[in-house]
Amino acid sequence: MSFEYPQDLRYLDSHEYVRLDGEIATIGITEFAVDQLGDIVFLELPEIGDAISKGDTFGNIESVKAVEELNAPVSGTVIERNEAMIESPELVADDPYREGWFIKLRVDDLSEVEDAMTADEYRALVEGE
Repeated sequence: MSFEYPQDLRYLDSHEYVRLDGEIATIGITEFAVDQLGDIVFLELPEIGDAISKGDTFGNIESVKAVEELNAPVSGTVIERNEAMIESPELVADDPYREGWFIKLRVDDLSEVEDAMTADEYRALVEGE
């Protein structure tokens, strides 16, 4: 199977992605992670207004195979969460990079994103190159 690795995103080795738009970070999980998890049945996300620190767990995603923690690629304050994904978490499989995002943060320190992998680095990691 061939996965998509959008070039405008940065990635964590735990398979979260972050898209920066000014000081707003949109965070979700990669197409590869969705494939590895299988059928997703539950998603737990933080509340709007919650402060999250880079590297901290901000929620959980549960599939028929496993429960995985979601890790924050940057620090910030939750300004939006994707209620549609909480109600129907299986929908993340349809479009993880656009409709299937999880949370949006107002970022505290934009330079933190530089620690995350580029699309090419992430592809090499997951495809074992």
